[in-house]
Amino acid sequence: MKISRSTGYALVAVGYIAQNYKDGAVLAARISKEYNIPLEYLLKILQQLVRANVLRSKRGPRGGFFLARPAEGITLLEVIEAVDGPLMSHLHLAEQTGNAPFSVKMEAVCRKATEQVRDIFADAKLSAVMG
Repeated sequence: MKISRSTGYALVAVGYIAQNYKDGAVLAARISKEYNIPLEYLLKILQQLVRANVLRSKRGPRGGFFLARPAEGITLLEVIEAVDGPLMSHLHLAEQTGNAPFSVKMEAVCRKATEQVRDIFADAKLSAVMG
């Protein structure tokens, strides 16, 4: 399994926003500068998180980004899937090999592993990693 750089930036940004929400909305430029993330790239990622209802954005002088709901209600899976799409196994080994027994078993193992990873990220609340 590979977590993309975009998802890594999303996790960092959500963590930073969760950590600094008491100061009000967090500017993307602040996150960009703090963690050396290209601002335009970060803005695209933050908009994906807004569309997924992980973050909210506010325009204007007091604008910026903040959590859409409490950190206890946001999972790492939501952040990951907001950026990279659904976490699932895309292997079609059995189909490719005409249902050869080894490939059916391999595909089942990969599917189970993916489901376990999904479950781990789904159980990981943002609030739990902030403490």
